Amino acid sequence: MTEQANPGSAAPQIPAGTLEVFNNRIFAIKTTSKQERTVADNILKAIETKAVDIKVSSIIVPNELQGYVLVETPEKMNRIEQLVEIIAHARVVVKGETSLAEVGHFLIPKPVVAGIDEGTIVELIAGPFKGEKAVVKRVDSQKEEITVELYESVVPIPITVRGDNVRVVEKFKDR
Repeated sequence: MTEQANPGSAAPQIPAGTLEVFNNRIFAIKTTSKQERTVADNILKAIETKAVDIKVSSIIVPNELQGYVLVETPEKMNRIEQLVEIIAHARVVVKGETSLAEVGHFLIPKPVVAGIDEGTIVELIAGPFKGEKAVVKRVDSQKEEITVELYESVVPIPITVRGDNVRVVEKFKDR
């Protein structure tokens, strides 16, 4: 005689701790200007040393969001306010929680060459031409490389460098 499984008779097994992920909230913590990394490090240190019994799933310090640190936690807002009271350079928790949809774009890395267009004046910050200014002639987003010509050279020689080896000095449209 064969046994038949009755669909719907048994609930699916969910690993322990998984439900916490679904109940997490994201809170924005206002910080002192330029102290976002310090606040994130202090929160991590407080949790690792068991100085507080507050659970934190993740800490996000987006470059585009200056003056704020995002904290993902299953805790309620009053518990995060308690955490802010003991963390140096943390000022206040922004009222209300944030959704993942609102902060999701901070989790996607931006290409190194984003914002660099042809004609932009850049300064080389690494390599043999470090400190030299150059004009961008071509941008390769796939390889994250740009081709430049030195700004003050007598003979224009195209040089291909990685996008993170330059600093934008002047945008094309600004001239």
